[in-house]
Amino acid sequence: MNREIEVIILAAGQGSRMRSKLPKVLHCVAGKPMLSHVINSAKVLAPRAIHVVVGHGGDQVIAAIDDDVLQWVRQEQQLGTGHAVAQAMPNVQADSLILIAYGDVPLVNSNTLSALLATADDTTLALLTVTLDDPSNYGRIVRRDGEICAIVEEKDADEDQRCIDEINTGIMVVTAEKLARWLPQLSADNAQGEFYLTDIIALAVADGMRVQSCEPNSVMEIEGINNRLQLAAVERYYQQQQACRLMLQGATLADPDRIDVRGTLTVGEDVFIDINCVFIGRVSLADGVCIGPNCVIENSTVGQGTTIKANSVLEQAEVAANADIGPFARLRPGAVLADGVKIGNFVEVKNTTLAAGSKANHLAYLGDAVIGQGCNIGAGTITCNYDGAFKHQTTLGDDVFIGSNSTLVAPITIADGAFVGAGSTVTKTIEPNQLAVGRGKQRNIDGWKKPAKG
Repeated sequence: MNREIEVIILAAGQGSRMRSKLPKVLHCVAGKPMLSHVINSAKVLAPRAIHVVVGHGGDQVIAAIDDDVLQWVRQEQQLGTGHAVAQAMPNVQADSLILIAYGDVPLVNSNTLSALLATADDTTLALLTVTLDDPSNYGRIVRRDGEICAIVEEKDADEDQRCIDEINTGIMVVTAEKLARWLPQLSADNAQGEFYLTDIIALAVADGMRVQSCEPNSVMEIEGINNRLQLAAVERYYQQQQACRLMLQGATLADPDRIDVRGTLTVGEDVFIDINCVFIGRVSLADGVCIGPNCVIENSTVGQGTTIKANSVLEQAEVAANADIGPFARLRPGAVLADGVKIGNFVEVKNTTLAAGSKANHLAYLGDAVIGQGCNIGAGTITCNYDGAFKHQTTLGDDVFIGSNSTLVAPITIADGAFVGAGSTVTKTIEPNQLAVGRGKQRNIDGWKKPAKG
């Protein structure tokens, strides 16, 4: 069947069991709203349109997701899933194949959705189902002679129907024409007093349509989130999957249960990641990288053979090969480190490039600077880059030595081979191979007495 796809995502529920002022679909899995996970899976299918139905907290949801690709639909009254889909139908093209998904089922995989779409055609409604050991609280799939003939919600089910272990996930595919015909026929004559989308199954069978089931690879794919316990369980499953992927790609994890990937992490061979590390956004670790415990790395690249020691934070940083970072180092946006650079404990680098072999071993701030090769930045050194209104640049040539507790007042240039004595405040250009000493004159006062109380 050659039809274009449209996706309707239902995201209007209040989520009262979350005990939160935040709309349920904005609660995060792996650092991203659960609704965003569903939208991303839908985008892989290259649909004609994605319609997101919002209700409670709709303005918050629209503002948080902020995606021009989406078509937002408001369900002013929450009268059930059938009613929610009906709100989107005026925006749907009549010749489309409609995939209906849910904003609180974040782990559904695009491969599963593709398989479901392949099952549907003009004469077949495709339904994602799964068999559970404990089907409590789910709608049951009722079959006659092996064919699906209805879905019965648990509150409306009789004793025999409650023994059925095949359940409805709610995710289905059907043509827009059929959906437009069946939705007005739904009734709210049930235990919840709502228009159930699931009732279209019986209508489809009555119309001579076949209802074909399809199952996901994992039960966790269809796990809906209604409370924070379920949210935590989905988070752990997601992180376990990420840990397995990383280990198969060549990373050793000190403890696979203590890693958080909140974005896309790519690794080379022989990477080691210690416990309690968090990776945010797009992070790339080349072959032989070693990450110590308790590190946070966001939107950064780390080159081959580099070591990131314990408790270091990297944000929008580029680190080349064989560098040595930390412990307790902070690389802020715009930090670009060449091969063999050393950034030690309690050193902060922001919008600064360090050429090959340069080092700042401890207790320094390097902001808005360009630092050449083979430089040594002593402990306690700071670049004074901000005058209260504007940022200014500090430039160091190659093989510059900055003594401890020096203050470099930008804008300033320190040329190749220059040497700054410890404790200096430098405000003027230093020429090649000059020694600069900028200290106040020392006085030793005889007979001085230490202040005492009382």
